[in-house]
Amino acid sequence: MTIRGSRRQFLGMMGGAALAAAMAGGRQCLAAETGLDFPLVDLHVHLDNSTIDKVLELSKERGVKFGIVEHAGTKENIYPVVLSNDEELLQRIALLEGKPVYKGIQAEWTDWMGCFSKEAIAKLDYVLTDTLTFPGKNGERMKLWEKGAEIGEPQYFMDRYVDWHVEIMTKEPIDILANVSWLPQPLASDYDAFWTDARIRKVLDVALKYGVAIEISSGFELPKLHFLQMAKEAGLKFTFGSNGRYPKMGLLDYSVRLARQLGLKSSDMFTPAPDGQKAVQRRTWQGK
Repeated sequence: MTIRGSRRQFLGMMGGAALAAAMAGGRQCLAAETGLDFPLVDLHVHLDNSTIDKVLELSKERGVKFGIVEHAGTKENIYPVVLSNDEELLQRIALLEGKPVYKGIQAEWTDWMGCFSKEAIAKLDYVLTDTLTFPGKNGERMKLWEKGAEIGEPQYFMDRYVDWHVEIMTKEPIDILANVSWLPQPLASDYDAFWTDARIRKVLDVALKYGVAIEISSGFELPKLHFLQMAKEAGLKFTFGSNGRYPKMGLLDYSVRLARQLGLKSSDMFTPAPDGQKAVQRRTWQGK
């Protein structure tokens, strides 16, 4: 099954009895059609160029609950919106309060904790980050997806890149590592050669140590199956993510397909922790 169409299109293809059941069951029924034993949740959704009300309409149509994240860190991080202090963060939380969504941030660089109090971050359901902003030769922020990013010798870069994964998960109180195993364009065609078992294992060992969930990204169609098989064998938790901006959020075909191949169950999936057990509360806090 594909989930790229709207919920209305999906229901239109079903017979009478199944249609009635789907209308009664809503999101739970639509999720059941994937062959998975858990409802669909996209924890990597941005509000860029949209409103919460429009995004909630898509959530209902697609039968996918959303987790809304906003980039968070210093203003040196260039995005349409960057939350940089408690006041801005609490305003965003207030915008989502009472809405049927999870509330999160996409933490940027390694200095984001200095922008916020622990108490403000703990009001979120989760903290997500990735490794795509990478230290350049002089330690400056280098966005690996941008044209002109200096990769250098591929094997040396990969060793540094894996160490960067380790550093982020070791030092930052995050719940989810997103866009996992993404590679810059010059290396992407040799994914299997660069992501050796030893490198994969090094990343997974640290994720397991600190309780970091691995995102199965439908936006990038990553990680690939072997990486995810190793993650499952290691006992890691998973999330689904589209990295979607309107109207591309909630399109989780790749995530669903890989979850089926892996035989993922509800027990394999990350769910936001209750108060007192979030990463920001479990881990050492080095913020304001």
